[in-house]
Amino acid sequence: MSQTPTRADFDQYMVPNYAPQTAIPVRGEGSRLWDQEGKEYIDFAGGIAVNALGHCHPVLVDALTEQANKLWHLANVYTNEPALKLAQALVERTFADKVFLCSSGGEANEAALKLARRWAYNEHGEHKDKIISFRQSFHGRTFFTVSVGGQPKYSQGFGPIPGGILHAEFNDLEAVRELMGDDTCAVMVEPMQGEGGIVPATQEFLEGLRALCDEHQALLIFDEVQTGVGRSGSLYAYMEYGVTPDVLTSAKSLGGGFPVGAMLTTDAIAPAMAIGTHGSTYGGNALASAVALAAVEYIDTPEVLEGVKHRHDLFREHLEAINRQYGVFKEIRGMGMLMGAQMSEEYEGRAKEILPLAIEEGLMALIAGPNVLRMAPSLVIPEADIREGMARLERAVARLVAGQ
Repeated sequence: MSQTPTRADFDQYMVPNYAPQTAIPVRGEGSRLWDQEGKEYIDFAGGIAVNALGHCHPVLVDALTEQANKLWHLANVYTNEPALKLAQALVERTFADKVFLCSSGGEANEAALKLARRWAYNEHGEHKDKIISFRQSFHGRTFFTVSVGGQPKYSQGFGPIPGGILHAEFNDLEAVRELMGDDTCAVMVEPMQGEGGIVPATQEFLEGLRALCDEHQALLIFDEVQTGVGRSGSLYAYMEYGVTPDVLTSAKSLGGGFPVGAMLTTDAIAPAMAIGTHGSTYGGNALASAVALAAVEYIDTPEVLEGVKHRHDLFREHLEAINRQYGVFKEIRGMGMLMGAQMSEEYEGRAKEILPLAIEEGLMALIAGPNVLRMAPSLVIPEADIREGMARLERAVARLVAGQ
């Protein structure tokens, strides 16, 4: 295409499963972006919790370019040094003994669910196949993960969903207890529901899930695709709670913007995924692994992780100040650099209306459902960008309130 692409080209050439904003960013640096017209934006969206170090961070650029001049892809008939280094880094920093590398969060969750079913089949027999997850959860867009996810709108219209999947209320331990049995092979949970509205799990809930899984010889799977790799203020959110899962999935921030995913588990469970049981063509490719290793090593430092918690407090202070003036939020919640502001009753269901107003003011943000404004910026966003971004958000909120 010789001419400069426009937003209209999306409607002409792309499958209509997205509805992107009118602005087309063409360049990014840190937590700022510029569109085709040169207009500047502050990025509170972070590629939906992906751009953990902002745009074009030199550590990631260096890792990418260095590896790009060496080796990109081999497929899994061979291994490669960056993949082995990444796996070792994840094992040394977490509860895990073994790692499966793939290309996305959906792939990581698909692998975790297949592992759980295969482990239960091997260890206990074919009757132990039930998976419990939670309403309003989100685990990916493959047919298995979208079925386990607790939002029917994502699976409706695609035919019969896989069987053996049950849904309980999030943060309701008794609801889980009623569904648990000897036929339960796994419980899958987000330590903080992302798409479901930025709702953190309670301490008692996650501790209770761990105890129930132990009681019924089921696996506890933590979906940390959105909360992982520093997003919570710890490398993984399970560390914040002190509750250790049997399987953990990671993506998004893991690559800092480069597509990569991982499933982590223990020596006791990993053998169920024997040769030929699962795979990923691009999983563990050298290019993605080199970038992910650089991201993990940079993020898993006291300076970055403590900075995440400090920035959380700044975001909360600014959001509360905006709310004192305009009264648009009912509750502000979240962990680290994943925050949600639930709309007040007067503005119920209108979170989406803030996004185009924010774009006009030079701010990129997100929603988590129709009623929660979501922010998932860079973990190292400068304080000056937080202040300026919040000033722009305040102008957008003022326009919402004024009906402009």
